[in-house]
Amino acid sequence: MKAKSKKFTGAERRRFIRLSYRKPLMYKLCKRTTICKILEGYTRDISNSGLRCNLNEKVAKDTVLWLKLDAGAIELCKEIEKNSVVIQQGILGKVVWQKKLSASNYDTGVRFITREEKPIPGIVFK
Repeated sequence: MKAKSKKFTGAERRRFIRLSYRKPLMYKLCKRTTICKILEGYTRDISNSGLRCNLNEKVAKDTVLWLKLDAGAIELCKEIEKNSVVIQQGILGKVVWQKKLSASNYDTGVRFITREEKPIPGIVFK
């Protein structure tokens, strides 16, 4: 006999609470052709494991981003520095979803990459 699984009916289904945090964001796509190009967007909300941001371009799922967060964002999520990969004053994240809002406006979900994950080719964790 199968046990019934409980359905969650609450508003928040995430492991970490997301805090509304709308601030400018600088980022780079970690690809050979774009790594030198700094792009701009803004954060919408943030948690210990990731963030939702607004970007001006389409980015493929699983693309690695270098994210330059302001001191306030780092303070909101002190666990970021302990668990995430920090390189050159930025945090590495991976695009997990993206939703087109208009011609050049994309809502984007980014999960922070942790030190426990498999190595990413071309990136050295220190």
